[in-house]
This record gives sequence, C-alpha cells and structure tokens, in this order.
Amino acid sequence: MRQKKFKDLTFADDFMFAKVMLNEKLCKQLLEIILEVKIKRLSYPEEQKVIDPSYDSKSVRLDVYVDDENGTIYNIEMQTTNPGNIPKRARYYQAMIDLNLIEKGKDYSQLAKSYVIFICTNDICELDKPVYRFENYCKDYDISLNDETYKVILNADCKELQNTELGNFLKFVKTGEPMDEFTDSLQNEVNVVKGNEKWEVEYMTLLMRDREKIEEGNRYGDARRLVRAVRKNMEKYHVSLEDACDGCDASLEEYNAAIKLLEEEDEI
Repeated sequence: MRQKKFKDLTFADDFMFAKVMLNEKLCKQLLEIILEVKIKRLSYPEEQKVIDPSYDSKSVRLDVYVDDENGTIYNIEMQTTNPGNIPKRARYYQAMIDLNLIEKGKDYSQLAKSYVIFICTNDICELDKPVYRFENYCKDYDISLNDETYKVILNADCKELQNTELGNFLKFVKTGEPMDEFTDSLQNEVNVVKGNEKWEVEYMTLLMRDREKIEEGNRYGDARRLVRAVRKNMEKYHVSLEDACDGCDASLEEYNAAIKLLEEEDEI
C-alpha cells in the first residue's frame, strides 16, 4: 500500500485527523454536531491515548481521547477502510476505557459515561444512513440498561446527505472539499498542521517504523515458509536435512538462520 507524503495528507487520514482534533474548539464543535449536545470545555489527558492494561494483553492506541467538564469520555476514530471488525473494535475500545478507569482506583459506580465514535468512509451497517447510534438495552421490554456506554458510527458514504452541519461534515470527510464555515475551519487547521515541522518529522518517523515492521514481517514470513518446506521435504522424501534444504534451493546455513530467527520470537 502506497504511503502518503505529509503534504498530501487530508483530514480523513489518521495522523492528520488526530492533529486537527488537538484544536479544542474544533473538537468540541465536532462532538456537539455528532452527539447533538452542548459541551463547555474539553481536556486532553494525553495527545494520543495508549491503554496497555498488562504485558500480555492487546494494547490500544486511540486517535482522539478527551473528556469534558462532567467527566464524560469521548473516543473518536477515523476509519477509511472497512476491515469488517468495527463493531468488535468499538466493544474492545470501550472495555479498555472502562478498565483504564478502574485501574485508577474508581469503583464501578464511578465509571464515566463514554462514547466510542467511528467516522467511517464506508457504510458499515449497509443501510445508507448518515449515522448509527447504539446503546445497551433489553430487546424484550425495550428498556435501556443505563450503563452510560454509547457507540456511534458515522457513514460518510451515505448517498443522500442533507445540507445540515452533520451532512456537510460527512461530505467534507468523503471529498475533502469544505462545505460550510465549520468544514472550512477544519481545512484551515489541516493547512496549519502541514506547516508544523515538528509534526512532519513525527509523521516521517512513524512511516519509517511502519516500513520496518513490514520488512520484519516479511522476514519472518520467509523464514516460516522455508522451515515448513524443508521439513515437508524431509518427511515426504525421507532425505537428510541438507538434501531437504537443497531441494528448496536453500543452504543449511540459511535454514539454521531461519530457525534461529523464529526461535527468538517463540514461533516454533
């Protein structure tokens, strides 16, 4: 997948979205538009919130994590592909937010109201609606559980977006073209971010790390394929290790190096 240059980033790119949302005024206004609420002020516990509950658990890095004057937590994620796991990801993110609060010593009753919001450029629910709002409720009697956890999925691919603030925002996400005063402010902030040399260096550093991870993954993949092929040759043709390597156009040294690499990662 081609990686964008910093100057080519748009509001819908993860990195750019997270930086633009550091503007409290714009972030607050966006939440008010999405949730139809009024917020006095926001605070940012961390620029990019990472929740890592334990050494053997899957950590999460949240694009935007803010709370308001009432302690309500908002997690906003930009999603430009449809990996098919958005509902489960939203569930996991909300669970990690709760776990993070509990680890700070809070009782269950003190868990904050929380919203996990995904801004998607694909229609995850496939109903061609601009927004889908979810909460836990009893299907039998149509009553809410009142656990104060909410999930919101926005659909920028909706075919009939209205000329409302939300509709104009979703059009902006999809096309990159400002539609009104608010989206014009968002685009102006995108330009401000692009002029920040520190953030450009940060972005380039992240790209380098991503490339290194891809290259490392390719190395492990090649090693796994070689080891499997050699062992398959030995089992199928009842030949020596050296002959099995030769049959895979590999040397014994290459096979041993692959074994060592996989052992270091506990993959065999």
